[in-house]
Amino acid sequence: MPARPFAINVVKRLVEAGHTAYFAGGWVRDYLMQHPSDDIDIATSASVEEVQTLFPKTIPVGVSFGIVIVVEEGHHFEVATFRKERGYVDGRRPTSIEPASPVEDAQRRDFTINGMFWDPIQEKLYDYVDGEKDLRRGIVRAIGNPHERFAEDRLRMMRAVRYSTRFNFPIEAATLQAIQLHAANLLPAVAMERVWQEFKKMSQFAHFDRGLITLHHLHLLPTIFPSLKALSTEEITTRLRPLAAYPKGAPTIAELLELFPGTSLDDLIGLCDYLKLSREERDLVVFLHRAKQMLWMPQGWRDNLEKIEWAQFYAEPHSQLALAIFAAHLPLEKRTDFLDEHQNRRTRLAQGIARLQAKTPVVRAEHLLKEGIPPGKQLGALLKEAERLSVNEDLDDPQAIILILKKSPIWHSR
Repeated sequence: MPARPFAINVVKRLVEAGHTAYFAGGWVRDYLMQHPSDDIDIATSASVEEVQTLFPKTIPVGVSFGIVIVVEEGHHFEVATFRKERGYVDGRRPTSIEPASPVEDAQRRDFTINGMFWDPIQEKLYDYVDGEKDLRRGIVRAIGNPHERFAEDRLRMMRAVRYSTRFNFPIEAATLQAIQLHAANLLPAVAMERVWQEFKKMSQFAHFDRGLITLHHLHLLPTIFPSLKALSTEEITTRLRPLAAYPKGAPTIAELLELFPGTSLDDLIGLCDYLKLSREERDLVVFLHRAKQMLWMPQGWRDNLEKIEWAQFYAEPHSQLALAIFAAHLPLEKRTDFLDEHQNRRTRLAQGIARLQAKTPVVRAEHLLKEGIPPGKQLGALLKEAERLSVNEDLDDPQAIILILKKSPIWHSR
């Protein structure tokens, strides 16, 4: 069910208790742009304690900054007290906050297009920063002095690029100049986890490649990845060209790897550590590296791969992604033939692939134990060979495979 009616109820309850309350930030921007959104934040004159008293279910996510999550019928709304922020010293967070008016609260926000309020009861816009005007002009402009806004939170420099890319809005000149001046100060003030989350948010929308190119042009990308400092914007553009043909919804890390062609597996794992990626993301990086080695073999080598090797590749959950990524590097006229070739092979190996995915081999340990093979390395080697035979020879009878195994050197290796 849409979140808006429940968010309106939160505002009504705050207003009925004598407080001012508005929808705030990105939802207002998206509403004015006619982009439906359920990501609704609420700004209010009520303190955190007053909000917690009014609503039975809250989550104290940022009490020291005047922020609490209100939960209504499963919907989560960030409710923040109007505030002024003081004493930024680390390029990320203030040392203190003070209660403020809506006008003062708007002044502390990042960009004009994100600094507006909407009264959902009166259906009235409150715009103290000319955000609506900038929306009509189609620009990303920092509120007030851009140098101060970026000193308060240096990640805002990346956010400016994200909004510019997402909405196809140029960054206003003074804001752009401030980013170029302060780009080298992004790290270490901003934690790498926050940088990575910003990459992920940017990649959710079209033209991630353009966003990365802009980050490079503004010196933010080489600040994050020093190995890219010597590269021209033209080289970055060339490296990112395959992204235009990437599958929709491709993982952020898969797209970002285009910046680092020819990188060894050890260095890629080092990159994962640097970005503090999840285990799942690290595993994807390792798989894509190995898939690339397999798919980029010379044609003659690929033709000599055994069926089991292809079946094991296709059984991997990210094999289709790897194929789509590889196809994105091919000339347009070759992509369909490449994908058809793999689809046909996948179809021929469907039975073996299904067994690998379900982990239900034709020959299992109990079959070999009954034949007198003791637990140990020999048993493991025979099971691996049995799996290879079942796929390569298209066999689904365990006894037929065991007869072949009995003639192999592995069987007699005890």
